[in-house]
Amino acid sequence: MSLQTSMIEALRLTRSGDLSGATALLRTTLAGQGGSSPTMEYQGEVIDLTPEQPTPRVGREQSRSGDFIGRSHSGSVGTIEYMLYRPAATAPNMPLVVMLHGCTQTPEDCARGTGMNELAEELGFLVAYPRQTQAANQQRCWNWFRPGDQARGRGEPALIAGIVRDVIAAERIDAERVYVAGLSAGGAAAAIMADAYPDLFAAVGVHSGLACGAARDLPSALTAMNRGAAHQSSAPNGRKRFVPVITFHGDRDRTVIEANAREIVHAASRAAGVTITVVSETGSSGGRRFTRALSQDAAGRVLIEQWTIAGGGHAWSGGNPAGSHADAAGPDASRAMLSFFERHRLSGAQ
Repeated sequence: MSLQTSMIEALRLTRSGDLSGATALLRTTLAGQGGSSPTMEYQGEVIDLTPEQPTPRVGREQSRSGDFIGRSHSGSVGTIEYMLYRPAATAPNMPLVVMLHGCTQTPEDCARGTGMNELAEELGFLVAYPRQTQAANQQRCWNWFRPGDQARGRGEPALIAGIVRDVIAAERIDAERVYVAGLSAGGAAAAIMADAYPDLFAAVGVHSGLACGAARDLPSALTAMNRGAAHQSSAPNGRKRFVPVITFHGDRDRTVIEANAREIVHAASRAAGVTITVVSETGSSGGRRFTRALSQDAAGRVLIEQWTIAGGGHAWSGGNPAGSHADAAGPDASRAMLSFFERHRLSGAQ
């Protein structure tokens, strides 16, 4: 683009109020032509149009976005692949969020739909995405309904826990701030992980999922999805630690009905071991109304959050439609979960 053409377009942008756009356009044109460095005056302000120079970097070159890399974990129960997102700016003792995708999804798809990688850049944490294979489940669902995949030290829970331990060691993660969340079958698997490994996860997020032990085979899984089912822990009696939980569920979900979220919350309330006061609020966000119920202990600490999305279906609320099973409407489930997670540590401190 010639300088004259750029000046005309810059004048149009300036009159429309887009001063930053006009300035950027002229800077780009000047950089391409190797021209002088003029200024322009607008409403009494003199604006330097000198093309911006890159900031010198020290040490290893880093891009504006982080690394999304494939890894694998091998242990006594088998091998599992996963994707790890490491933000551009990393430091020791960052938190880790484990994201469990839904049926038919992949880690890459889950990352797109939830926007967790972008939030990791913004807020400073790592994200691990375990990958379910079609060999393990034809639809790439986590096998949350099979007894062999519901208990500590066995099946898929043991593999996912192995990933967590590998990442903690390799990336120097703050072991007090490790969280797990998932959608649908991934949400049900996240509930299992919190039940089986309360010593590993500081909090859990379940979106459109089911309670731990809601089914023991495929027929009972279908019944639970259509009617709801109660929590059935596989952990030994006398489990010492309660895992705080946040749920999201659309009240028009026809794949996993919203009654399942209520079952998760009821089980959490019983397991908390303290007197719970429930405070509810309503609002709207992204074109959908919602109810948010907060369950607090006597000290005012929020141990359970339950979000019910009016008109929401079986999709990640406030998500990016570039990913599957993501609804752009509604409150931002990813940010809400991260805000909830931030208030919890494995030690129980908030």
